[in-house]
Amino acid sequence: MKKFYKLVSTHKEGGLYQVHLDGRPVKCPSGKALSHPSEKLVQALMGEWAAQGETIDPETMPLTQILTTQIDRVSRERKAMETALFKYLDTDLLCYRAGDDPPGQREAQETAWNPWLGWFEKRFGETLQTTNDLRALTQPQTAHDTVHIHIQNLQDGVFTILGIITPLSGSLVLGLAFIEGAITPDQVYECAHVEEDFKGKIYNEELYGRAPLEEKKDAAMRRDLEATALFLMLTESKER
Repeated sequence: MKKFYKLVSTHKEGGLYQVHLDGRPVKCPSGKALSHPSEKLVQALMGEWAAQGETIDPETMPLTQILTTQIDRVSRERKAMETALFKYLDTDLLCYRAGDDPPGQREAQETAWNPWLGWFEKRFGETLQTTNDLRALTQPQTAHDTVHIHIQNLQDGVFTILGIITPLSGSLVLGLAFIEGAITPDQVYECAHVEEDFKGKIYNEELYGRAPLEEKKDAAMRRDLEATALFLMLTESKER
């Protein structure tokens, strides 16, 4: 979309801060104003809009996308989104390990993933099963119940981030650790790429480089991880 505005500003109305373009509020696709009680977040949103060139590129506006998701999707579809997230407990990336072939891959997974399963056990009082079989796991019902209650009690903004990190990483455990500040964006990225990094060493990607499409995908994931961490930081006092 071609840039259609000259002046970007913020405006407070009814306890919420808004981004204004030439004096008019930015609207989400639903028609609701792009607004939030955190002035710091809205200042950052203003920076994203002000940084646009001749063409508006949504890919360079991750904070705007996150808040739009919270306003337009989470506020209307939260129950369905919660149901989708709960399913990740039985399919969590961290619980599915390689067999003995190729040698060393399972050990790499254990090194990267076991600390976060330990974090989950300490935080929620539940031990999750792991397997190197292809059959799907069914985690203890008590673990499901505990996580279910925890997720239902999250504020919408924090829940929005959990809804991004969990499918992005393939792990509800990593998502829960992320929203509590226990794990960094880099650590989530590393956990999600254990298999790729292991194969990369086998194929000497350090020398030959990764495929361009994979590099683009990885860059997008890093951008999203950094943006979600920034969103949490800017909204912490308003969402926790």
